[in-house]
Formats: sequence, C-alpha cells, structure tokens
Amino acid sequence: MTTVLIVDDEKMITAPLARALTQAGYTVLVAANGLEGLAMARKQKVDVAVLDVLMPEMDGWEVCRTLRQESAVPILMLTALGDEVDRILGLELGADDYLVKPFSTRELIARLRALLRRVELDRRQQLAGDVLAVGELRLELNTYRAFLGGQEFILRQKEFDILALLLSRPGEVISRAEFFDQVWGTDWLGDTRSLDVHIRWLREKIEDDPGRPQHIQTVRGVGYRFAKEPS
Repeated sequence: MTTVLIVDDEKMITAPLARALTQAGYTVLVAANGLEGLAMARKQKVDVAVLDVLMPEMDGWEVCRTLRQESAVPILMLTALGDEVDRILGLELGADDYLVKPFSTRELIARLRALLRRVELDRRQQLAGDVLAVGELRLELNTYRAFLGGQEFILRQKEFDILALLLSRPGEVISRAEFFDQVWGTDWLGDTRSLDVHIRWLREKIEDDPGRPQHIQTVRGVGYRFAKEPS
C-alpha cells in the first residue's frame, strides 16, 4: 500500500486530509513539525511526502532540502505564500510540485497520483535495459546512472527523465508541452517554469559554460533540443 507522509502543524488541515487519503486507499503518516517529519521519513518507508512551508522546529524548506539530499521520494510543498519567489525556491530545493493554500482535497490527491504515476513510469524505464549516448554523454536507463566523459555524475529524477528525452531525439526540437506530457504527465498542474529550472540544473552539470550552452539549446517560443554536435 502507498504511504503518504504529511508534515504540517495545522490539525485543521492534517486531520481531514488524513481521513480523505485513508478513504482513498493510502496509508497515512502525520507529523506536527519538521523535525518529527524528517525522523519519520528516515525511519519508515515513505512513497510521497507532503510538506507545509511554515512549521515549528524546522521549516518545510529545510525538510525538503534534507530529504532531497538523502532520497528521491516525491515531494509536494504546501504553502500559504503566493509569491513566485517562494514557489521557485521549493523547486530549487528539489520539490516536485507545490500547492497553494487554501486547496481542495480532491486537487491534492490528483497531484499525488500524478507524482506516483511518474515514479512508476520511471521504474518501468529502469527495466528496459536501454542505454542512450550522444558524444561523451551516456545514460543507463536500467540503472538510472549518468556518465560524462566516462565519469559518473548524479542527476535528480526529473533531470534524468528530461535528459533522457533529449538524448532519445538528438537534434530534434522538443516542445515544452511534450516535456510536461512525457516527464510530468498530461495532468501536470504545477508551475510550468519548473522545466526551465531543471534545464538550468542540467546545464550546470554537463556544459563547460552553462551561460553559453552548447549541448542543451533553447529554441525560443518552442522548447529545447540536444545538439548532435556542439556549435
């Protein structure tokens, strides 16, 4: 059974949300502060984490940052803050999606299902045993390992999926809509600029000069492409 960890100090939110998720067939763990939530995530098997931003002991940003350093568990951030900067910060720290309060339980469950479908798709890709390679860059889909010039480097889950899509069609322009369809799922409900954030992370890892990318090229108004040969 899928286990959802909810970390939020507001019982008015966690109690009805836990009931709804339990009725939907999930196992639910609830923590009232960041430190307690982090301890639960480390001790028990968690399939997806829902983190509030403003909490005592340790805020959601720090929990997200620590979790992402230790695991690839999907993370959904809950925030009462409408500022774009706060939403982008969550993505920068490794969150997979965010939801602004107030929200409907139905929408949150839809977001969780989308995240979990993405994880299942990644698992199926790992079983494919394929290798994608362009120039000195190589991805092993069955082991989720990435190599540049023979040296292994670490990618987040969505970074790997985005790069795999680019390498599968070198030289071809891939639209923003297709990235969200293939990587996030057709029912993606988050900030579409998260794609640009992930592309920037990738450039920092594979480009000699991320400010002047030679491999992952922007096609303005359309999307991105991976150059067959650096320009």
